[in-house]
Parts: sequence; C-alpha cells; structure tokens
Amino acid sequence: MDEDRIECFRQQLLHQQQALRGLQETADEAAGTVELDQTSVGRLSRMDALQGQAMSQERDRRRQLELQKIAAALRRIETGEYGDCVRCGEEIAIRRLDLDPAAPLCIVCARKTDDTGR
Repeated sequence: MDEDRIECFRQQLLHQQQALRGLQETADEAAGTVELDQTSVGRLSRMDALQGQAMSQERDRRRQLELQKIAAALRRIETGEYGDCVRCGEEIAIRRLDLDPAAPLCIVCARKTDDTGR
C-alpha cells in the first residue's frame, strides 16, 4: 500500500477518533445516576430512566471499544504494520479498509473469528 493511501486512512482514523471523543463528552450526562425517589419520579418514569441509563452505558462501552480499535490501527500505522492482518499477516483488502480503516483482520480471519466467537 502506498504512503498516500496510508495517510488518507490515518486522517480518517483521526477524524473518527475525534468524533467519538466528542460524542463521549456529551453522553456522560445521560449515563449519570438515576434518582430512586419514587415520590419525585413515578415508577414507570423511573424504569424508563433506568433503561435509558443502561442504553447510554452500553453505547459508551461500544464507543470505548471503537476508540481502542482506532488507537491500535494508528499504532500499526506508526510501526509500519498497517494493512496487514494481525492474525495471519496477509494484506487486508483495500475495500475492507475503505469500509473500516481500523479493521485489524483480513476477511478470512474475521470470518473464522465470527464462526468461533474468538
């Protein structure tokens, strides 16, 4: 893969990282503690608030995983290993990287991972 293409992917990764961090800052409020005083909040409203809190926490967990994946891809760029599957070492297809510049696995290894769950 040529240096211009890698730089393009690096810029995409940095942009995604910045966008996710921005979302994280605004989402922190939604994941806060839910008031358990039923006199000020009805039972159904409290259940809705707890469900909203749980959904917000799950979104945050997924955002953190994506940030870790992006950070790992940026490290691979710095070490010259970007574009190679971290499992088998084969080159990851450009079309796959176009869809997900942080993809660590080639399609063959990704399918094996999906089939085995590991």
